[in-house]
Amino acid sequence: MATLLKNNSRLSLAMERTGQWVFSQDIPTDVIVVVGEANFSLHKFMLIAKSNYIRKLIIESKEVDLARINLSDIPGGPEIFEKAAKFCYGVNFEITVHNVAALRCAAEYLQMTDVYCDNNLCGRTEDFLSQVALSTLSGALVVLKSCEDLLPMAEDLKIVQRCVDIASAKACVEANFPSRSPPNWWTEELTILDVSFFEKIIASMKSRGAKALTIASAIITYAERSLRDLVRDHSGSGIKSLDSGESDIRIQQRELLESIVALLPSEKAAFPINFLCCLLRTAIFLRAANSCKNELEKRISVILDHVTVDDLLVLSFTYDGERLFDLESIRRIILGFVEKEKSVAVFNGGDFRDVCSTAMLRVAKTVDAYLGEISTYVDLSISKFNGIANLVPKGARKADDDIYRAIDIYLKAHPNLDEIEREKVCSVMDPLKLSYEARVHASQNKRLPVQIVLHALYYDQLKLRSGTDDQNTPNAITTRNQLKADVSLVKENEALRTELLKMKMYVQDMQKTQGTSSKGSGKKTFFSSMSKTLGKLNPFKHGSKDTSNIDDGMADLTKPRRRRFSIS
Repeated sequence: MATLLKNNSRLSLAMERTGQWVFSQDIPTDVIVVVGEANFSLHKFMLIAKSNYIRKLIIESKEVDLARINLSDIPGGPEIFEKAAKFCYGVNFEITVHNVAALRCAAEYLQMTDVYCDNNLCGRTEDFLSQVALSTLSGALVVLKSCEDLLPMAEDLKIVQRCVDIASAKACVEANFPSRSPPNWWTEELTILDVSFFEKIIASMKSRGAKALTIASAIITYAERSLRDLVRDHSGSGIKSLDSGESDIRIQQRELLESIVALLPSEKAAFPINFLCCLLRTAIFLRAANSCKNELEKRISVILDHVTVDDLLVLSFTYDGERLFDLESIRRIILGFVEKEKSVAVFNGGDFRDVCSTAMLRVAKTVDAYLGEISTYVDLSISKFNGIANLVPKGARKADDDIYRAIDIYLKAHPNLDEIEREKVCSVMDPLKLSYEARVHASQNKRLPVQIVLHALYYDQLKLRSGTDDQNTPNAITTRNQLKADVSLVKENEALRTELLKMKMYVQDMQKTQGTSSKGSGKKTFFSSMSKTLGKLNPFKHGSKDTSNIDDGMADLTKPRRRRFSIS
């Protein structure tokens, strides 16, 4: 409504000004030119003198005295026609970078060329374009911006292409040799353009050999300006109105994002990882096309060793930080990096299971820390937790302390899990790869399943028996094999103990049936003697592996630094 009132006000002002310079003439007007909702009372002979198009309309008209001409489809509308009419009357007006493209198109429409009349409007506007408007980067971009409402005529007249060529050339020069501060000021200038014209500028810069970092700088600034609430503002305060339904704004933003992603240069490492993560989070939120999300996931995966926990958290939560996104993007990113590392290891002739690169070790620590951050959310299922944890190769974890911390946080945040579910959560961890401090914590952790606690206790007992310390402890495979052998021996001892108890009960039954004579004789029978002898062989006589006397007290590890989503 406000826009309509503004337009009407501008039309009224234009009509008032037109009346001042038209009706001051002694000769009465003889034609009304209709342009949209505006009517201009003018003189035919003044218009015919400059416009070949109006001359043809009057000559070819079937009416004897044509009194009304409709020019509603003239480029630029009533305001531009008013200036063209002033030119016909010889009235001065200002040509600027904002109106020169529209005047050039209107002059072409009205056939106000130098062929029809010397020094006509077409020539005047061409001179201004070449000598003034297109002499600077800012001027070329303003003219290009004004062409958005003048298509396709602006393209037919090569105005768009001239602006693109000049703007891209000057942008390349500014990128290499900045003329003012800040050095990337020219990227801010590009943000006034519609994405279709911005694409033309970027394509032209690429054809001129612009560096990937130069292109990336322009795209980053454009994305942060055009999608400010989604890419730059992480609080999400500006997008709450978009949470429900498929609004027109949301559809426009989705199309804009997909266009920006399509512009990214082929160099995967040209963009900062935090910017790529923000773009992907925006793509997930806007439900962009799979091709758009896949492209961003691949780019993040390539440089995943530079990612931080905060970057992964950006990908995981909604803008209000209250809900988890579907973690499939996270899973695909980690999987893509692991597959790349495997390919590199095979190419180098190594075994990925035995030796992991420094980048893989760094990613493993980041993933484990990330799991610790998201474990506090009750809507994180065991399958999703394990799915991400299992993507990290076993050899990439020199110690399992970080994944143990994540498991402990998950169990604390999900207290209603039964024994089998807790064992599933712990299945991603190897208890034999815990540090001494972590094993002490695990042995007293009431949240862990009994099997994990026993493994932690047994490991320390094995060290005591072998007289080794942490530095000289056998590797996990040897320890695990020895553990299996000892468990087998324990089972055999248990079976023997059971047989002995059965035999003892049988002997007692036999003694009861013998009568008082054997009881009073004071002589030991064969069975009683055998029972005592076998009793001495009982391996559990001086203790057992019953762990019921273990203190359930929780010995807290050193608390990690507090994070946004950590449980204290």
